[in-house]
Formats: sequence, structure tokens, C-alpha cells
Amino acid sequence: MKRLLTLFLVLTAVFAFGLAHADQTLNGAGSTFAYPIYSAWAYDYSKVTGVKLNYQSIGSGGGIQQITNKTVDFGASDAPLTPTELKQKHFLQFPTVIGGVVPVVNIPGIKAGQMKMDSDVLSKIYLGEIKYWDDARIKALNPGLKLPHHEITSIHRSEGSGTTAIFTTYLSAVSPEWKSKVGSGTAVKWLSGIGAKGSEGVANYVRRVQYSIGYVEFSYILQEHMAYALMKNKEGRFVAPTVQSFKDAAGKADFSPAKDFYLWLVDAPGKTSWPIAGGTFILLSKDLPQANVKVAKFFAWAFKNGDPSAIRLAYVPLPTSLKNKILTYLRKNGIKF
Repeated sequence: MKRLLTLFLVLTAVFAFGLAHADQTLNGAGSTFAYPIYSAWAYDYSKVTGVKLNYQSIGSGGGIQQITNKTVDFGASDAPLTPTELKQKHFLQFPTVIGGVVPVVNIPGIKAGQMKMDSDVLSKIYLGEIKYWDDARIKALNPGLKLPHHEITSIHRSEGSGTTAIFTTYLSAVSPEWKSKVGSGTAVKWLSGIGAKGSEGVANYVRRVQYSIGYVEFSYILQEHMAYALMKNKEGRFVAPTVQSFKDAAGKADFSPAKDFYLWLVDAPGKTSWPIAGGTFILLSKDLPQANVKVAKFFAWAFKNGDPSAIRLAYVPLPTSLKNKILTYLRKNGIKF
């Protein structure tokens, strides 16, 4: 009997330790677009609270799948779900920051911001119709820039990706040919190019392979010192990817709680707007009430304390009014934090 009692006490202690440890860990998965800022917020949050974030940067498609399976506390996606999809899945959704998806190139002798692109050239490169860097359509946008007669290697995401969703939603909005042949979504049937896993994989591939082109979230460009292209926007202006041009793209955005904040920001109006901008979103399952409290506490802290990190990593923090709408939305859906 004494041995049984001792074993029971040991097992109880182990179980209690496991629960305490679980309470100190927040589990999330999804967007590689948002990985840099969530990592920065998690580092600061753990110093203040002791709660660590275990975040798997596996792409938005994987994040949606994992929160659907309830194997994480939250999913993260750059492709917002529609109110109908959210209702079907019993999910809640809210944005966290705004950023930009940016074309990056590796052409010897060409530095960041020297190459200009428009929607026609970008779509035709990824359709496989523009095959060489000295194509007349690229040269027409870049008079005076020495472009080599070398075949273009286009790189895209190989897995379900919110970054891809933003990129292809933009191309579908500006190119009828792209819309009819490829379309938009987290995963599409690419007509040319090579797939790489995650924004990290695309960035690394472009960095290693000369004469390549890819698309990544801007913070990866800052980290890897990559050569980005200027983009021609809706107003016909060539703009650089910056926090301000992302902010301008989101300037008139109406993120509505009534629509669970569903909104795309691509091809936004404005002379200084970056054309391939988007929000990144958190997905919560209504079936995980305890997890939702932990998630809400983390993002409430981040909304109050995380703007400097977001700006440093070239994201646009949400306006205070929108942050307040999100916190009210969570509380109205029964999350007490």
C-alpha cells in the first residue's frame, strides 16, 4: 500500500508539473510572412511573463490545418478566411500587423531598388512567357540598366502559403490572363519555375541562385540584404517597399468586426501605395476556450507593447482604434482575459 501511495504521489507531481509547464507554453503554427514579428514579440513576452511561444513557421495552409485539427492554440494565415468559412469551421479571426510581399532578384551587378517591374512583366515571368532578363518588355521599364541575356529562374512557394495567396490575389486582380490560367489561393498550379519551402526557403534559393526571381515578405529582405524591385502601382507610380508604402496601402482599409476582419489590400489606390500589401491573421477555434485566453493575453500584450518591434522589422502596426475593435470582438465572443 505504501508503494502504491508513493507511486500515486509521484505521478500526481509529474502530472501537475506537466500542466504547469503547459500553461507556460503557447503553441501556434502557420504564416512564414509573420514569423519574424511573432518571434520578436515572443522573446519580449517571455521575459515579462515567463510564457514561451512554440511557433511552427510552416506556411498558412499548414496553420489552417493544424488549428482545424486542434493540435495548436492558434493558426496563423496571411489569407483571411471568409465569414462563411469561419462559421463552418467554428473559428474566430483577427489581423495582427500589415506588411508587403516583394519581388526579389539575384542578377549580378543589379542592386536593391535598381530594377523596375510592373504587373504585366511580373505576371508574364511567372507564367513562363518572359524567359530572359533582356526581354524587350523588361528593358522598356529599365532604360539604361544593363540586363543580361540569361534565362530567368522563377521561385515560388512549394506549400500552401498566405504569402502566395497575397501574391496571386494581386496578379489575379491586375492580369486577366493570370486569373484565367492560374488564379489565386494559398496553393495554385504554377505554370513555370521551382518551388521552395517557406519564405526562408525562397529567400535562400534566390540568394544562392544567380538570375533568379522570387517573392518574400519584406522583413526577409532586410535580414538577408536582398535586391528588391520597385513596383508600378495602381496610380502608375514606381514605388519602393517601405513601412510607409505599406501603411499607405492600408490607409483606407476597413477591417470590420462584422465581417470577422476579412479584407484584402492588394492593388490599393494611392500614389505612394505598395501594390502587393496584406494583413496577416490569427485563427482561433471556439472549441478551445482555455487556449483562446492564452492567445488573447499574448496579442493584447503585443498590441500594447509590440509596435516598436513591428516597425523595426518593416511591418505596419495596426491603428489603436482597430486594436480596440479586435479586443472587443474577442470579449464579445466569450474570451475573458
